[in-house]
Amino acid sequence: EVQVVESGGGLVQAGGSLRLSCAASGFTADEEDIGWFRQAPGKEREGLSCINRSDGYRAYAASVKGRFTISSDNAKNTVYLQMNSLQPEDTAVYYCWLGVCEKSLSEYNYWGQGTQVTVSS
Repeated sequence: EVQVVESGGGLVQAGGSLRLSCAASGFTADEEDIGWFRQAPGKEREGLSCINRSDGYRAYAASVKGRFTISSDNAKNTVYLQMNSLQPEDTAVYYCWLGVCEKSLSEYNYWGQGTQVTVSS
């Protein structure tokens, strides 16, 4: 059974940082890359970043490039999303997904329950 579990969300002031974690299990070799998307109330889902855990390829959305960094600890099957310089518009539920890391940031079939990130002004 595929499981994807996010953690690390919370409340932070504008300009602050948070690190999200994603632990995955039950995946196959065809869908072992991990990525993140977010969704704010009334807005469309937005792909953020992903990492190919075999060759280290990373992709980022333009909206977060330079502020967010994705990394992987393969021994722990855990991926991290370091988020710096957070702004109120980053407020959303952040979801981790399991799939294939491509530039489109949209190739996935499994995702977790999400973790809330709230940035106050």
